[in-house]
Amino acid sequence: MPETVRPDGARIHYEARGTGFPVLLIGPGEIPGQCDTERAAFTETADALAGQFQVITVDARHQGSSTGPAEPFCYGRTAADLLAVLDELGIERAHVAASGAGAAQAWRLVQDAPERIGSVVAHAPAGLAEGNTLGDFLATFDEAMRLPRAEGIDGVIEEASLGGGFAARPGAGPYARQLHEAPGIREELLALRRERYIVRVVRFRDGIWPQGSAWFSVPEEWMARFPAPLLVLPGNSPLAPAALAKRLAADVPGARLLDGAADTADRRTETLASVVSFLLETTAR
Repeated sequence: MPETVRPDGARIHYEARGTGFPVLLIGPGEIPGQCDTERAAFTETADALAGQFQVITVDARHQGSSTGPAEPFCYGRTAADLLAVLDELGIERAHVAASGAGAAQAWRLVQDAPERIGSVVAHAPAGLAEGNTLGDFLATFDEAMRLPRAEGIDGVIEEASLGGGFAARPGAGPYARQLHEAPGIREELLALRRERYIVRVVRFRDGIWPQGSAWFSVPEEWMARFPAPLLVLPGNSPLAPAALAKRLAADVPGARLLDGAADTADRRTETLASVVSFLLETTAR
């Protein structure tokens, strides 16, 4: 799997498949509390797009095969990583298809490099809306702080050694995948000691779920100036409520909202066809 090496030593792995106009996929990531059916639907979308587009998938830092320093989460750094992958592939402009918490990363990418983005598909976008609170998002890190308090960093490392990543083993913390796949990070975390490690986890949590905006990564007023065509597919989970998709459609000029009908095979086929049609239409602009 190819990779791009970032200035801080992080290694960002990616894959490009298919041919046609590029579509950068930003998946829901390994965040506890996100809906498994939404993850599966995003994978299905990725497979469908590969038939008509060049599809680029990226492992974010500490996920999949990617590595990086054990730093707090930063949307600006994540956007820079994604742009570095596009640069590595020689891609000047791409569509973006994002899901779950990946939608927040997509908003920041569009804000930082609007000239590089043709359009955005947001599938089950995560954010604050009627039916959830910031506390619901912060609670996804509760076990990541409880375990080191109870068992120290050695307990975190032992939990990570069981595999499965942060979503499957939240006690192993946000660096779980890298702790399991690339053990070199263990010494970095052990050197922090218990309390400093917990502070690091809190800062990671507050980086990905900050106060101040329903969209997390960009100011709410910026959404009214969103510069790219947007297609929104509603979610149906506490972190990605349907109400948020409706607000997106209302706040973003010209945004399109797909009907959130029952999740049947026929409906999924119809939704995939709508996504492909939208991307082909915005490619032609």
